[in-house]
Amino acid sequence: MSTRTGLLWDQKITFARFLEECGITCEHVTPHLLAAPFFRGNFVALVIPTGFANPAYSRLLPALRASSRRIARFVEGGGKLLVFGAGIDREDAYDWLPFRVTYCHAHSTGAITCEDPSSCAALFADYDPSSIECDGDFSGHEGVTIARMEGKPVLIRKTVGLGEVVVTTIHEYPSRKFVRDYCSSPKETLF
Repeated sequence: MSTRTGLLWDQKITFARFLEECGITCEHVTPHLLAAPFFRGNFVALVIPTGFANPAYSRLLPALRASSRRIARFVEGGGKLLVFGAGIDREDAYDWLPFRVTYCHAHSTGAITCEDPSSCAALFADYDPSSIECDGDFSGHEGVTIARMEGKPVLIRKTVGLGEVVVTTIHEYPSRKFVRDYCSSPKETLF
């Protein structure tokens, strides 16, 4: 079973340590490396942390856009993609994904209602579902809504080819169980 996961960010962050403590083999992938046409890696999953579209935190968004075809091929080939909140009010922050997602940035704390407990709800299993922090919601999307806050989607999932994309505005580290399950697979996919 492989756990090789690419963490996409400008520099090393503590989220990498969290993934490693969950038993995941974490490889740091910078925006320059991501957008480089020669870069190849085999991964079970790619993880994009909160704030990826906010230039105050990261320069990742242009690299994601430049790599959108490669990201789509990775997911279609069986890879998994876990994407958190964009961290800035930009409707086009997710325009690099292989399906439509429209994001509305607004911090809130409240109760999460789970529409499909069997699918990705383990992401927030380590937290009190009556008090979860989110950094926005999805005003429109082509995925399946897994969880809502105040009626608005905050966790969505979409199967793309042989892989899947999970997008969430939940502003908490995912549960350890979710990380272990999501970032483990018998096979890796070429990026």
